[in-house]
Parts: sequence; structure tokens; C-alpha cells
Amino acid sequence: MNVTSPIILNKEKLYKRASALALITIFYNFLEGMVSVYFGIDDETIALLGFGLDSFVEVMSGIGIWYMIRRLRQNGNEEPDTFERQALKVTGTAFYILAGGLVVTSIVNIYTGHKPETTLWGIIISVISILTMWILISYKTKVGRMLNSSAILADAACTKVCMQLSIILLLSSLGYELTGFGGIDSIGAIGIAWFSFKEGRESFEKSRNLKCKCSCNCII
Repeated sequence: MNVTSPIILNKEKLYKRASALALITIFYNFLEGMVSVYFGIDDETIALLGFGLDSFVEVMSGIGIWYMIRRLRQNGNEEPDTFERQALKVTGTAFYILAGGLVVTSIVNIYTGHKPETTLWGIIISVISILTMWILISYKTKVGRMLNSSAILADAACTKVCMQLSIILLLSSLGYELTGFGGIDSIGAIGIAWFSFKEGRESFEKSRNLKCKCSCNCII
């Protein structure tokens, strides 16, 4: 008679929870991206638009994380496979393109004195995002510690970068609403571009099996 160890059952349950958190992250980023891009274009705010585009890139990263957790659940090997390395390269390229586009557009907006119609939606979206990321970080950290998985803990730590991006959006959106100075929106977009560039660089480093510091693409 085969008896399944309670430890194995508990581990399986934790991996299911980690997988569910990864899927929640993917779907949330997709929805956030859709809403942010729509209002970013409608309100002509480059910071919110950039934030939304970054969310779509995070979806690609999230798929890699979900795949990683699925692989860990099957064999426990924390070394990335070919699919994950290729996913990191694609994600890194997308982050680089996004960073370049945001910087160029921000410089043009500052030069022309462009002002958004409003940044109210940037405030609303960023506050929701900060709260959501905080909850995800808490749960991911708890699961990672219980599984003693450096990969899942790295994912939890990297979710903090998404929260930092939300804070940048919140500060730039609030700054514009309080002062009416259009350059604040562009400065916020440049801040988002910096994080995007950093994430892109670390994605390529990770694909080459170099030590990854912390970006939302540190999937192991």
C-alpha cells in the first residue's frame, strides 16, 4: 500500500499556490496594461502610457516565472532551461525598446512643453498597483520561505520593482496635478525608462547565467 508523505502533500499544495500567484500576476499585469495604455493615450500622459507598456512586458516575464514554477514542481531543478533563457532574451529586448522609446518621447515632450490632459488616472492606477504588489510580495515571500526556494523568493523580491514603478507613477501623477508642470510627467516617464533599461540588462545577464541582482525578470 502506497502512503503519500504529508510533507510531499504540503509541498505540492505550496507549489500550486505559487503557480496561482504567478497566474494572478500575469492576468493583473495584462489588465493593468490595457487600462493604463488606454488612459495614457486618452489623457496624453507619457508616464501612464509607459507604465502600461511596461506592464505588458511584465506579462512576458510573468509567463516565464509561471513556467519556471511548473518546472520546479515537476523536478525541483532551479537551473533555467532553453525556453526560459530565450524568454529572458525576448523580454530583455522588449524592455530596451520600451526604455529607448520613453526617453526619446519624454525629451520631445519637454522640448515642446507638452502637458497631459490630466494625470488623475495615473494616481488611481498607481495606488491600486501598489496595494496589489504589496499583497503579492507578502504571499510570494511566505510561499518561497516555506518551500525554501531561492527562485520563488527572487520572484517575490522582483515584484518590489513593479511596486517601485508604481510609486514613480504616483509621484509624477500627483506632482502634475498639484503643480500643472508638464515636465513632471516626462520626468516620471524617464524614471520608468530607467527601470525598464535596468530590467532589460539584467534579463540578458540572467540568460547568460550571470548573477542577477533584482528585476522582475529574475526568474531563478
